[in-house]
Amino acid sequence: MTSTASPAAQAPHEEAGRGWRAVSIVLAGAFMALLDTTIVNVALPTIRSGLHASPASLEWVVSGYALAYGLALVPAGRAGDRFGHKPMFLLGLTVFIAASVACGLSGSAAQIVAARIVQGLGAGMFYPAIAATIQLAFTGPARSKAFGVFGATIGFATAFGPLLGGLIISAAGTGDGWRWIFFVNLIIGAVTVPLAAWQLPRSGPHRRRGFDLPGFGLLAAGLLLLLVPLIEGQQDGWPAWCLACLGACVVVFALLAVWELAAQRRGGDPLLKPELLRQTSFSAGAIFAVAYFAGFSSVFFTLSIVWQEGLGHSALITGLVIAPFSVGSLVTAANSDKLSARMGRMVLITGCALVLAGLALVILVIHLTAPALDGWYLVGPLLLAGLGNGMVIAPNQDFVLASVPRKEAGTASGILSTAQRLGTAIGIAVIGTVLFGTLHLGSASARSGPQAVARAFTHSAQLALLTNLAFVIISLVLVVALPRRVPGHGNT
Repeated sequence: MTSTASPAAQAPHEEAGRGWRAVSIVLAGAFMALLDTTIVNVALPTIRSGLHASPASLEWVVSGYALAYGLALVPAGRAGDRFGHKPMFLLGLTVFIAASVACGLSGSAAQIVAARIVQGLGAGMFYPAIAATIQLAFTGPARSKAFGVFGATIGFATAFGPLLGGLIISAAGTGDGWRWIFFVNLIIGAVTVPLAAWQLPRSGPHRRRGFDLPGFGLLAAGLLLLLVPLIEGQQDGWPAWCLACLGACVVVFALLAVWELAAQRRGGDPLLKPELLRQTSFSAGAIFAVAYFAGFSSVFFTLSIVWQEGLGHSALITGLVIAPFSVGSLVTAANSDKLSARMGRMVLITGCALVLAGLALVILVIHLTAPALDGWYLVGPLLLAGLGNGMVIAPNQDFVLASVPRKEAGTASGILSTAQRLGTAIGIAVIGTVLFGTLHLGSASARSGPQAVARAFTHSAQLALLTNLAFVIISLVLVVALPRRVPGHGNT
């Protein structure tokens, strides 16, 4: 005798199945967008030699992508709330894939920087649909589990990128192998775009929303005034225009705040939603994201440059050296929903502490063993830092977005993701300035051989990693402003 579940009993399972199918598709997009944040790191030395790129151009290849990515996120979130997240996901992913091909075909440093900026814009266009899809598809513990999978994807993509990049360059050759790290997006996108068009559900009724073009213009101007001097200043000797830009960015951000508050008082629809920013958990979480992503994402930049240009290893060896970080991130990110439910805010504190300990050990190992640095010595420290990283990224998303009204899901996720990308861009700009600004490779050092070169790079790497430590310490302090527990988890 068989029994058949009632339609009422089947409905929740069918709904959950549809939700997970949609989430799995948008997470494929997240994987590509975040993979391209770090996969390019191991290719920077070969891009530098192949395209005769300057250190500042290398920083723009990474931070230009992150900056454009961040600038597009908030208006894209608004567009998703108005026109639906499915069309924004499809449009942005198409732009991203086309720009990836353009990156691979670039013939000069200027071309690849321009293509990377367009690629970042495409990523920013579709990325808000990912967290918004999770926010709208699930509630309570199911949403926390989905954000845990999202966090695992973030941790895996960002940390696995250097290893995958090394494998691709090793297989395709050091001459033009770097081009294939961009072409791989065409392969993944050829599967993801049709699946998204077929499987992603259409949103319900959309809200008619303005785009607050003056607010967007002020935001873009402020970010450019901040990042351009940070990236170009060291190479140009910190001329007066750099200091003028940094001072002007403060004025522009103040004007942005005045404009947004005035728009709200007029009954308009401001870009950054002051009522969202007034929520302590949301604003603190956004600032935390800036500091944390500045601290952890630029570690790959430093290690990739030092391991290849300073120590003379291949891109594949560089990727293998960084791989333990990805392993640690995967282990804890995959269980971050359970950890945050059990530990509350302590999961973020513990995660930051582990990252601090891991990076401190990396610095100690480099200090004690340079210039004869062996990658095996870094396995434990990077694994420890990766374990901490996985405990931070997904719970931070959950802590911050859990209290956001569902109707503002796209806008809120866009602001939070903008903070993450801005943190990446700031981290690369600052760390690149420290790394290259303290790197002294004069003719005497060149004549003394590889050991002098290795010693110079490892010395600069220690200073750069100390700067990473400072960013993570700032994020650890900011954790205390977040709620003690994710709403809906209770006290268990």
